[in-house]
Amino acid sequence: MLDAKIPEGPLDKKWEHYRSKSHLVNPANRKKLKVIIVGTGLSGSSLAASLGESGYHVSSFCFQDTARRAHSVAAQGGVNACKNYKNDGDTVFRMFYDTIKGGDFRAREGNVYRLAECSVNLIDQAVAQGVPFAREYSGYLSNRSFGGVQVSRTFYAQGQTGQQLLLGAYQALMRQVSAGTVKLFSRHEMLDLVVIDGKARGIIVRNMDTGEVERHGGHAVVLATGGFGKIYYLSSLAMGCNASAIWRAYRRGAFFANPSWIQFHPTCLPQFGEYQSKLTLMSESLRNDGRIWVPKKKDDNRPPNDIPESERDYYLERRYPAFGNLVPRDIGSRAAKEMIDAGYGVGSLKNAVYLDFSKAIAEQGEGKIEDKYGNLFRMYQKITGINAYREPMRISPASHFSMGGLWVDYELMTTIPGLYAVGESNFADHGANRLGANSLLQACVDGYFIAPSTMPNYLANEIRTGPIDTRQSAFATAEEAALQKLKGFLAIQGSKPVDYFHKALGKILYDDCGLSRSRAGLTEAIAKIRSLRGEFYHELHVPGGGGQAMNSELEKAGRVADYLEVGELMCYDALNRDESCGAHFRVEYQTPEGEPLRDDKNFAFTSAWEWTGLDTEPLLHKEPLHFETVTPTVRSYK
Repeated sequence: MLDAKIPEGPLDKKWEHYRSKSHLVNPANRKKLKVIIVGTGLSGSSLAASLGESGYHVSSFCFQDTARRAHSVAAQGGVNACKNYKNDGDTVFRMFYDTIKGGDFRAREGNVYRLAECSVNLIDQAVAQGVPFAREYSGYLSNRSFGGVQVSRTFYAQGQTGQQLLLGAYQALMRQVSAGTVKLFSRHEMLDLVVIDGKARGIIVRNMDTGEVERHGGHAVVLATGGFGKIYYLSSLAMGCNASAIWRAYRRGAFFANPSWIQFHPTCLPQFGEYQSKLTLMSESLRNDGRIWVPKKKDDNRPPNDIPESERDYYLERRYPAFGNLVPRDIGSRAAKEMIDAGYGVGSLKNAVYLDFSKAIAEQGEGKIEDKYGNLFRMYQKITGINAYREPMRISPASHFSMGGLWVDYELMTTIPGLYAVGESNFADHGANRLGANSLLQACVDGYFIAPSTMPNYLANEIRTGPIDTRQSAFATAEEAALQKLKGFLAIQGSKPVDYFHKALGKILYDDCGLSRSRAGLTEAIAKIRSLRGEFYHELHVPGGGGQAMNSELEKAGRVADYLEVGELMCYDALNRDESCGAHFRVEYQTPEGEPLRDDKNFAFTSAWEWTGLDTEPLLHKEPLHFETVTPTVRSYK
């Protein structure tokens, strides 16, 4: 049985009740405890800084050369908080309901309400750190809207909110590094999790500069390593983003929840050619002022400015008049793909739709639009050569955010005692679709407010454990297994590079487990992935000699090997869920209008998968979702 540990009591009192009853660690004992945190994005840096400030000894690991290169910088558009600065009716409950509804009623009420509740304090925390949020002429903080809501609750720093929030967390982290409570290990990649007597006790890491493999022990381990949307190869994510840390924890006994729920962002730049290794994300905030359309005539090759209004189809405004261009991401992405597949796509590859600012510029002036989105327009012009003040942008859906991740309870602990997952590494807050600007929010509140309050409840019982001895046999066994895996990649000596397999896997998943899925396609995808994995272990070529050296291709080989297993689990999860919900659109389950058809009677649960071995079907555990405050309804944005 999966125990989510949701506190008793009314929804709005659960978090207060938990904090009033949980165990604490007194200041003198905190210095006796060591916590390992893998990842230095918003959730990892903020948690390391918070625990260090509290007096714990923290070891912080990242594979970048500096903590501030974490991919949190790419979340551009804003961070949500229900402070009701616009006096437009926003409340904690409204934000909670928007998030539950946006996730298509596939998330826990307790976790989502806590997310909304903690959002109120986050903005004050960030302002105190010096995050330069946009302000009105009066000096008050400014807000804008994001998809799936009808209020303005998104705080932003032009189009670089994630970068500014990460710099705030980074400053807090480095303050603790200077104080000696946090030890930072950059250019280190986690290879395995060490579990002793059922508890997480450490990790095996590889120094990416020297190739040396190291052991690190701790009383608790936290994974803050982000999502795995890069599995599709072409995505909005950086090349280094991967699933390896959480996947290796999964193979050690941590359950993996809802792996098939991957969000496609509707406002990425389209693919321009086969040479690309990633796609560029344009902030969802652009949909506040930009209008999305396609020509009414198929294969219309006229320049967009030559197409008159009467021959344009503003399809989101037509299909979803209540929300228009601000529908949630899953709906906006699916609608764009439908228009492209139907032959209305634009651009040289006919794989995009238009995002048009002409009306907003006419009404507000170019200067006002530049104030709000200037860096995004400059980035677009630098990449495409097109001035979006004069001509519509071209956008297209692309793999972006993982709603799935390691299963965690209310305390953010996985099924392995002492192992926590925070931020996008866990599944906890977003259901089947994430609303825009809730990503930065979850990462921040997990690191600043939630995990620092829940981890002491476990650590209080670890005081008598004493220092973790990395000479124990479990560390030696895990280290040897990691070394053998690396040597195995080098020994294959095939003829195909790592990227060949990553691209092939990405195409299989995009075709059969992407924006739309079917039973036949998913069944075929599992067979294709297994065949590709067999080819990988016979034909992979990793250049270089022994593993005791810098070798970026060897690192990629390990990550793609994990992806080849993650992809299969994604397909199992999508195949098991005979319904459409949020980002999971099974073509067999849709309304006559083409909208998702949910099955609350049979599928109102979280899928939590247990590792059973390679090439065997994983074991499914179900966590029922109980709705005591809201009633799941047909999700409508019309």
